[in-house]
Amino acid sequence: MDMKFNAKIPKPLKQAYNEELKRYSFCLENKQYSNAWYHLERSHIIGQSYPIEHTYSHWLMLKFGFMQKDAKEVLGQIIRLLVGGWKSFIDHVPLGNTGSANVPPLKSMPIPNDIKNLFNSK
Repeated sequence: MDMKFNAKIPKPLKQAYNEELKRYSFCLENKQYSNAWYHLERSHIIGQSYPIEHTYSHWLMLKFGFMQKDAKEVLGQIIRLLVGGWKSFIDHVPLGNTGSANVPPLKSMPIPNDIKNLFNSK
């Protein structure tokens, strides 16, 4: 079995990931919580194949869950924080998964077209 290890996110993906986090922060500061969550989910989709970015997205989702007093999200994110990073490292993630506790952690989901184009150009 040929195992691929993902350690470092390619620069174009890192730029898109950081842009989603900037949008998340902006929306959060302006109390646009559903938009903030949307950008967090997009950061997860972009970064989920890379351990550092994947783990950081889940960390922010955990903090967001606490801010929203959402026990289901908090519990779901704790579980995802425990397993997500190493699954990224061995390149075994369900592509397109938004990382939310509202979706099964191992379910692949459709990837938004703009992110799909980004993946194809990396």
